[in-house]
Amino acid sequence: MASDEHPLDTPSDYPVADIAAAWERERPGTPVSSIGIVTPLWRLAKLFADDRRRVLAHAGVDVATLDLLSMLRRAGEPYALTTRELADRSMVTAGAISQRVARAEQEGLVTRRPGEGRRRSVVVELTTAGHRLVESTVDQVLTREAELLTGLAPDQQEQLTGLLRVLLQDVQHRLNDHRLTQVGEQE
Repeated sequence: MASDEHPLDTPSDYPVADIAAAWERERPGTPVSSIGIVTPLWRLAKLFADDRRRVLAHAGVDVATLDLLSMLRRAGEPYALTTRELADRSMVTAGAISQRVARAEQEGLVTRRPGEGRRRSVVVELTTAGHRLVESTVDQVLTREAELLTGLAPDQQEQLTGLLRVLLQDVQHRLNDHRLTQVGEQE
């Protein structure tokens, strides 16, 4: 490969157009325009999720724990939410939240206490160790993901951000699914 040639300049390195052409050939009239968007999105989602898992493994934390700690950190001081609020924000079951909280509590990353007002309400709060872990881990994850996006100029990143927002909101509306979860989440 010549030094000025980009690795994706050969058709075999980017088979999306070939896939669409093959379906058009084999099933004339079948709409294939989505392939050029959905196939790369699926592939990118897998690549980003796999890379995030590697970064998190190196940091000693899993996706579910980072999701929990991040929700608490983003809530602002005192970095506490009820288990119901956590379940609503993560769109996982109450049982999954209970498991996440129990694991994080065993690791000294969060504490639990009874909530006020509601009989069975439980408040989960970041500990100092949990706060330190989420701060360092989020920096590692976001720095790595910013590095992975450097193939796009800043104005291209901004344009893609806007287009993905429009697409996501429209698809969520069409599917009546407004969950916000972590990419690569296994639960």
